[in-house]
Amino acid sequence: MKLTRADVEHIAQLARLELAPEEIELFREQLSAILEYAARLQELDTEAIPPTAQVIEWRNVMRDDEVRPSLPQDEVLANAPEARDGYFVVPTVLEEHA
Repeated sequence: MKLTRADVEHIAQLARLELAPEEIELFREQLSAILEYAARLQELDTEAIPPTAQVIEWRNVMRDDEVRPSLPQDEVLANAPEARDGYFVVPTVLEEHA
């Protein structure tokens, strides 16, 4: 499926993107190639292939939770931009409303 410049301009407008003229041509070629590849994939007969959520068999990949010694607090806070009373000081994200 070959996209036109108008198609790319429309897609850019929907995505709120401002494209230079040379970018429109570049994206026209790239998006057309992606759509052609997707069309080729649609031609594959997948009727005999069961739906899968995972293509390889997974076993539990989580390690056991083990208690280990941590770094000393002063070493952890050594590179903090600001620390107070043994804690990181960070900018306020949420304002309190009375």
